[in-house]
Amino acid sequence: MTGFFHETAFCGSDDEFLAIAVPFVEGGLRAGQPTLIACAEKNTALLRGALSDDDAVTYLPGADQYARPADAIASYRDIFGGLAKAGATQIRTIGDVPHPGYGVPWDWWGRYENAANQAYAEFPLWGLCPYDTRITPPEVLADVARTHEYIATAAGEHLPNPDFGNGLLLGRPVPDVLEQGAPRVSLVNPTPAAVREAVHAAIAGTRLAEDSAHDVVYAASEIVTNGLSHGVAPVRFRLWADDSRVVVTVTDQGRGPADPLAGLMPTAATRSAGLGLWILHRTCDYVSMARDEDGFTVRVSVGGSDQAA
Repeated sequence: MTGFFHETAFCGSDDEFLAIAVPFVEGGLRAGQPTLIACAEKNTALLRGALSDDDAVTYLPGADQYARPADAIASYRDIFGGLAKAGATQIRTIGDVPHPGYGVPWDWWGRYENAANQAYAEFPLWGLCPYDTRITPPEVLADVARTHEYIATAAGEHLPNPDFGNGLLLGRPVPDVLEQGAPRVSLVNPTPAAVREAVHAAIAGTRLAEDSAHDVVYAASEIVTNGLSHGVAPVRFRLWADDSRVVVTVTDQGRGPADPLAGLMPTAATRSAGLGLWILHRTCDYVSMARDEDGFTVRVSVGGSDQAA
């Protein structure tokens, strides 16, 4: 197999994972192909114990590589571009994409899996994304099937996936626990300047670090600007906060962006609004873009228990 291949595997046991992953890695090593592993700790340990030539593999810490989807894309594109420039005609990767089974919200990672079909298509990449069916929710498995063109099996097959279909994948909206209370700020069709002023006042008593406070103000202003410029009125802004964390939502009545890469990487069309979305995807702790009966909502979260006073 040469060219770009985005493949998944559904594993119901550790043995099944190894039956798929070990031949994949060793096949790349035999062919002299750069081979990278960015798995969670458990799968990394399984592979280290099973591989016959462990030293020839490049290990990327999974938690660092998959900290944020936009960061993962930027990092991988740098790596793949460097390897291709150095003469690699095929690159192999195997990585554990975060999901609720690892305690991580899925929707922006679901968008990542969809965006990968464009973000990495220019590289000679064969990427394998295994999912453990013991811990992966059914709705996540359904999204995974939609976003991978091929499926690997423990029998050594690499099969075309009949469920694969490109197109925008927006996550299912999952309200933050802070949204169970009344918002500190609720505005309809506000100007970006009014939002910045309201956010400054609302977070003044929190323990957010200075950089995090700046990120909240920037994100709120940027999302409202996008809603007013590209959405359908009314545009509703809301903010919730506790001592160390802030959640912002902006809802309009439009359909949301038509580009699967929106916010996940800079493109030729991101000089204005899209560039701002990309920046907040690389600074906020969580970003979701979803639609439901209330409209299209962008949700961001910034901060946590480790924030300084």
